[in-house]
Amino acid sequence: MFNPKICEKMGIISQGILGGFSGKVGNVIGASWKGIHYIRIKPASVANPRTEGQVNQRAKFSATLAFLQPSLAFVKVGYKFYANKRSAFNAAMSYVIQNAIIGSSPNFSVDPAAALLSRGKLTGAVGTSADLVVDQLTVDWLDNSVDGNARPDDKAMLLAYNANRQESVINLEAGTRATGSGTLEIPVAPSGDTLEVYLAFQAADGSMVSNSTHVETVVIP
Repeated sequence: MFNPKICEKMGIISQGILGGFSGKVGNVIGASWKGIHYIRIKPASVANPRTEGQVNQRAKFSATLAFLQPSLAFVKVGYKFYANKRSAFNAAMSYVIQNAIIGSSPNFSVDPAAALLSRGKLTGAVGTSADLVVDQLTVDWLDNSVDGNARPDDKAMLLAYNANRQESVINLEAGTRATGSGTLEIPVAPSGDTLEVYLAFQAADGSMVSNSTHVETVVIP
């Protein structure tokens, strides 16, 4: 017997069993556009799209994005070997969110000392220090060319990140491992601003990079 209430829940198949389908059955919706029949799944409704977990994840994501975005040129080199089926920047985002987020809900931030702006198997830096004189930041390191797979001609990559201004100064060829020193020209910034200083190495032929080293936090006088 025909029951209109049941029919309201049924889809209609036109032109026999192999024809088009229109209407809704469960979470499957049939329709047509310009004579082309198609089906789609009705999106699941979310009762609470802003759960505590979702809010916290968004806050962590926002903090990480603000930290990394000014350093994109550095990260693209530093994470190029982790850019498998995703961008180098996304690989860096994933690492920092998982390993360098501090604070509690909803006030999350990135721990500069725990964040890696470069990841790789090349031997990293040792004996690092930084000194700011007027607008020139000098970064020093020890020549550890005899360690591991390090070479004297590995290129030094320097970065100074100013969190207050959300900007980074980058030099991807600031010297070599053997030179033991490199510089960055720092824009004028208010007294009390801090610079998070990083150093990483890249093989001369670009075949490897090292983990970045957080050299230190430099306060602008």
